[in-house]
Amino acid sequence: MAGVNTAPTSPGIRAQDRDSFGPSTVREEVILQVKDLRTYFTTRWGTVKAVDGVSFDLRKGETLGIVGESGSGKSVTSLSVMRLVPSPPGHIVGGQVILDGVDLLQLSESEMSKVRGDKVSMILQDPMTALNPVFNVENQVGEAIRIHQGLRGKGLLDKIIDALRKVRIPAPETRIKDYPHQLSGGMRQRVVGAIGISCEPLVLIADEPTTSLDVTIQAAYLRLLKEIQAETGLAIIFITHDFGIVAKMCDRVAVMYAGKIVEFGDVRQIFNHPTHPYTEALLSSVPKLEEKTDRLYAIAGQPPALYNLPPGCSFAPRCPYVADRCKEEYPPMFSSEERHVTACWNWDKVGKAQ
Repeated sequence: MAGVNTAPTSPGIRAQDRDSFGPSTVREEVILQVKDLRTYFTTRWGTVKAVDGVSFDLRKGETLGIVGESGSGKSVTSLSVMRLVPSPPGHIVGGQVILDGVDLLQLSESEMSKVRGDKVSMILQDPMTALNPVFNVENQVGEAIRIHQGLRGKGLLDKIIDALRKVRIPAPETRIKDYPHQLSGGMRQRVVGAIGISCEPLVLIADEPTTSLDVTIQAAYLRLLKEIQAETGLAIIFITHDFGIVAKMCDRVAVMYAGKIVEFGDVRQIFNHPTHPYTEALLSSVPKLEEKTDRLYAIAGQPPALYNLPPGCSFAPRCPYVADRCKEEYPPMFSSEERHVTACWNWDKVGKAQ
């Protein structure tokens, strides 16, 4: 097949910007493997294939970004890894989630409860709903430590204060008595972060953790996550729709559409040489400061209903590169360059003049 376009698609955002948050901390040791994960929901309209054959791995010290429009399957993927999919109506119907050599999908619920919050934890996007308004910071940060590490008394208090220090909360000895309503939005999100790292997990899943923060606080919070990662070797799955965050935070990127990963690769490969039309469209929709335009780019059409997917490629009805084969047969993963794969029959045409 022919080579891919070598011109950056989105000069307004550069993957090189991530270096401003510090060098990569990725090591070759694989911490998490997700293989052919499938999570379906039973609805009155039919079976919704929210996650359909998702596979990826995560290495120690790495940040993997999962991006896509709302409804693409990003959050359900993370909930499936944590085994927090609401059932009914959702069910993990197949696949493997191997954390540190153990398949989490084979564990009993009591066994999984010992893993959740200890070896793998999660930061949610809205700290006001993640925090309980009737408990103070000490109780909420200390809960996972008590359960998983069995600490009490001074040992527990020291561990709580240490977690708050790691997320740069000033005067943690006094702030532990505060309640969520006494904290700013940025400080609440830091408390949520302290809960997430309190037991020193192997993997942290961050599901759009900066959505409710203004841009200044957002930048400080992202820098904080990278500092913690550099200190601990923490592996992070970062779920977002913001390619600016991806450029700064992530080492590799998985682009999801209609429950599947359609492109996967190094962050610089994805930004500079996108090989799936959906990735190209997402990057094109990001405004560029150096370009003046009367109308922002928008992806034509709507995402498909996951209970009634079209035959062939799910993106075909919206794709400018569509061919007859795309409407009939879903493409396999093609390798455009080392560690860069894409599910597109016409990947070698993406980025070239139509």
